[in-house]
Amino acid sequence: MSGAEQIGEHMRQWRIMLGLSQELAAERADISVPTLRRIERGDPGVKLGSFLALARILNLDERLEEATDPLNTDLGRMRAHALGRQRAKRSTP
Repeated sequence: MSGAEQIGEHMRQWRIMLGLSQELAAERADISVPTLRRIERGDPGVKLGSFLALARILNLDERLEEATDPLNTDLGRMRAHALGRQRAKRSTP
């Protein structure tokens, strides 16, 4: 099972545990039922906005934000200085 398929399956399990039908979850996320099914199958062609809308109604949006924050990892904290180097230098007035 690919990573996308595993994430989709986890989202399906969260939806079921929250007692949401596909129809109700799709309505609350403002996506179509076929789009919800594609997300739950792990279709990589689904728009990020649709994925995030479903994550929001499943209360997974904060977890996703935390999981993708590089400063939440040892490597990210060790290399935090690299983030500063990527910014453009300020010009002096």
